[in-house]
Amino acid sequence: MHFVLPADVGDPGSPSGGNVYDLRVSAGLNRLLVAGDWPSPSDATALEQTLAAIPHGDVVLLDGLVSCGLPEIVVPHTRRLNIAVLVHLPLADETGLDPGTARALDAREGQVLRAARAVIATSPTAARDIERRHGLDHVHVVVPGTDPAPLAHGTDGIHHLLCVASITPRKGHDLLVRALGRIERDWRLTCVGPHRPFLRELPRDDRVSFPGPLAGEALASAYASADLFVLASRAETYGMVVAEALARGLPVIASAVPDALGDGGLLIPAGDENALDAALTRWFEDQDLRAELRAKALARRAVLSTWDESTEDLRRVLATLRP
Repeated sequence: MHFVLPADVGDPGSPSGGNVYDLRVSAGLNRLLVAGDWPSPSDATALEQTLAAIPHGDVVLLDGLVSCGLPEIVVPHTRRLNIAVLVHLPLADETGLDPGTARALDAREGQVLRAARAVIATSPTAARDIERRHGLDHVHVVVPGTDPAPLAHGTDGIHHLLCVASITPRKGHDLLVRALGRIERDWRLTCVGPHRPFLRELPRDDRVSFPGPLAGEALASAYASADLFVLASRAETYGMVVAEALARGLPVIASAVPDALGDGGLLIPAGDENALDAALTRWFEDQDLRAELRAKALARRAVLSTWDESTEDLRRVLATLRP
């Protein structure tokens, strides 16, 4: 079985939930990396050549980022290969697209997914959305896993906030910084993640730091020293960083992540700055809320899926495609 995925999937300078997912569930699969400016590369020769070289009848898992924008290449190969497509985020859901581009990407994605033998989504909510928007009945769910992690010790239990996400409009850093800026407390926020041009558009506040992407012990230390994990995303398909925070027993306030959060924290409406402001104000002022969120995080920690379970779930789906 083969897995076709972006060439930068292992680049430590460009971490993402999708890349981590691809790497963790691909053990034992034949990884085929294709370079390009996905999802709309100026030259898609690498993808065409990669698919053409795969023997007739083989099972192929395609990352949606490299496949969903190119039906003219992928769809013909569905007639000779047993293709499944892994959708991390529907192409049209990326924040900042003009309406015409979003409609075009959505239409192209639909062509690819309807031609594939199976579609894999990373959460039940995402699966329902993909089924609805593209009229599909062959969508499977394989949620991300987590690794066991020690409990976060925090600082004073209140004032050190952590966000782990690429600095893009979809992740809502602008909402988060503005909401915190109205709270007259001695808080500090650490925003871990790759810097993007959107960083220049964010409000300036000396209490907010942007250390860039972290990994290994540095990332573990960032989680360990946090008192609250907060994510103000406008759209997510799962929210792996939320699960990683919960694996450490961290209280969570977040939006757009119902499946990752479950009953483990406070879910607020996506894009609602007033709701975010109110939730953060309560965090600082309400001791009972803080205790409740800590208890919820610990309960959720005990039932999170492991990466071994996720890998096995994916293998079961792909096994159904074998001729």
